[in-house]
Amino acid sequence: MQKTDARYAAYVQILRDELIPAMGCTEPIALSYAAAVGRQTLGCLPLRVLAQVSGSIIKNVKSVIVPHTNHLKGIPAAIAAGIVAGRADRQLEVISDATAEEIAAIRDYLEKTPIEVRPVDNGAVFDILLTLYAQSSYVRVRIVHFHTNLVLIEKDGCVLLEKPAVLQKTAERVDRSLLSMEGIWDFASTVELPDVEDVLNRQIEYNTAIARDGMAHDYGANIGKVLLSAYGSDVRTRARAMAAAASDARMNGSELPVIINSGSGNQGIACSVPVIEYAQALGASHEALLRALALSNLIAIHQKTGIGTLSAYCGAVSAGAAAGAGIAYLSGGGYQEVIHTVVNALAIVSGIVCDGAKASCAAKIAAAVDAGILGFHMYQQGQEFRGGDGIVMKGVEATIRSVGLLSTQGMRETNNEIIHLMTDSPVNC
Repeated sequence: MQKTDARYAAYVQILRDELIPAMGCTEPIALSYAAAVGRQTLGCLPLRVLAQVSGSIIKNVKSVIVPHTNHLKGIPAAIAAGIVAGRADRQLEVISDATAEEIAAIRDYLEKTPIEVRPVDNGAVFDILLTLYAQSSYVRVRIVHFHTNLVLIEKDGCVLLEKPAVLQKTAERVDRSLLSMEGIWDFASTVELPDVEDVLNRQIEYNTAIARDGMAHDYGANIGKVLLSAYGSDVRTRARAMAAAASDARMNGSELPVIINSGSGNQGIACSVPVIEYAQALGASHEALLRALALSNLIAIHQKTGIGTLSAYCGAVSAGAAAGAGIAYLSGGGYQEVIHTVVNALAIVSGIVCDGAKASCAAKIAAAVDAGILGFHMYQQGQEFRGGDGIVMKGVEATIRSVGLLSTQGMRETNNEIIHLMTDSPVNC
């Protein structure tokens, strides 16, 4: 792809927009961000808070530990953390600078302050509306569609910020429909590395660090350690184990940031850590690793464009298929190997559902990465799933579109039932 091609600048900007740091699971952190904006606008600690959130927010916050809270979980904990310790200008790293005193104060504030959670359905899968009340004042803050998309700040009836609450193509957000598998391959193969190496090097640094943290400590179900113990330490197992360990750490209290993809830390981990592990095992050059990461990240984003930020479809599937593509590239594969790896992987694991952020995400990542690797080895040996095999269509783009329809249309009621099952349980939101 020539640098003069309009798509070139768009692809660079998409990587810069998507590969950003976040501490903790991104849905609770989005709540903390909204709460920090509200507290900053209110000018004092609120005496009570009303949180009106979509079902998918409830699903993705309910079971995950909020960093810097001494292992608190749930929507009220995320809101309290943002109010007490949040720095709104840090966005998805909003509570990363919390002091020891602030961390200690979060639980006390949570115990003394009513934080009511109400599910709402305003037509957006990702929807957060917080109302913070003081003695004679209130502030309303709304984030919709994606994690940092502030569309409303209102104080005492005065609208300080208002944007349309619809996901639209704007100058602020590059049109993701410009992505295609052929375009991604062309870009990753020819991109001038100084245009992207800073964001990709940061992804290598951050996501490797949290994977090592996951292996070094006791987090969640310790899926990474289980994999190594059960299956040995070959590169295929290490790739799955390191990605799973990073997820276990992130879901269960690690205070290290990750570089996310498509609004998800788990997806950022799944499409990068296995590729990094294979690059080390294969003795690949740093340039080859950067190009493989550009490829895997953009393929993950391309798939997620049709799926949306949150759904009943597990995002690890998309990221695992993308990791398989990056591994195919590092192993000397060309465009055909890459696209058939993606199709094969999607055919294998597209039935995995998203039932929120929690420890089992690590095991799902391991399964999705395994499917990506298997998908590549299948094509190496002349095997592939073909159009007409279930949801596989003729061609990679048609298959990606079919998965998007499966997740957004076919799994809509599945998502509702998952939320119903989770919110009917005795554990609080």
